[in-house]
Amino acid sequence: MKYLVIMPAYNESAFIVKTLDSLTQQTLLPTRVIIVNDNSTDNTASLVETNYSQLSYITLVNKSSEAIHLPGSKVIQAFNYGLEQIDNLEAYDFIVKLDADLILPTNYFETIANTFTADQTVGMAGGFAYIEKDNQWVIESLTDKDHIRGAFKAYRIACFKQIGGLKPAMGWDTVDELLCRFYNWKIVTIDSLKVKHLKPTGAMYNKAARYKQGEAFYRLHYGITITSIAAIKLAMKKKKPFLFIDYIKGYYKAKREKQPYLVSEEQGIFIRKYRWQKIKSKLV
Repeated sequence: MKYLVIMPAYNESAFIVKTLDSLTQQTLLPTRVIIVNDNSTDNTASLVETNYSQLSYITLVNKSSEAIHLPGSKVIQAFNYGLEQIDNLEAYDFIVKLDADLILPTNYFETIANTFTADQTVGMAGGFAYIEKDNQWVIESLTDKDHIRGAFKAYRIACFKQIGGLKPAMGWDTVDELLCRFYNWKIVTIDSLKVKHLKPTGAMYNKAARYKQGEAFYRLHYGITITSIAAIKLAMKKKKPFLFIDYIKGYYKAKREKQPYLVSEEQGIFIRKYRWQKIKSKLV
């Protein structure tokens, strides 16, 4: 199968060589890799040029943007900028949004390709993130095991187009899966694919960024009850109970400002029903 990788990169000089080394050592190599240097102030771009310019399938593009890093919007704006460089998306079987702070197992994309080939109804596939603690790699358990982390998502092209691509907002890597299910695509997570995540999620997020999580719950049509349950769950998984307050403040901030929803009313009804089903299944 042919696949396209788009890698947003902002000040990733400490990690990007390890990521690209693991990508160029795949048993199934990508057809094309577009690295979007998103206004980095370090030597991210020069590391790519120095070490990988001889590989014809790797392209570096530079994008100007604000230096401020808020989750969701900046990284997907960079991803979409990379996507604009592609003339014919249908030339690929699947597309990958890949972060620049990962180490992939060598069979990662061969396994992903086999998963798509085996079942034509699979719309998304991915492995699991592991972080280093006390010299051991342990699973980064911030989400349920049926969720693919935004750091290494692979989409069948038909699914990617039907869900409308990726939305440049906090919550993009939740809305994509909810829309995937809305359109009856399967999401497959693969236990054997252990991805080393070199920079833990949210390590650099400030309070404004944490408010964005609450805003995302609002824009996903969750409603306050599901938002409260999701906020408690996420705060406890991060072992920071007081984050719950920031999430709820963010929700009401978005409501006061009447921020636009990320999904339609019909999709919102589906999402709330799906969330309640998951909540009830866990209680039972």
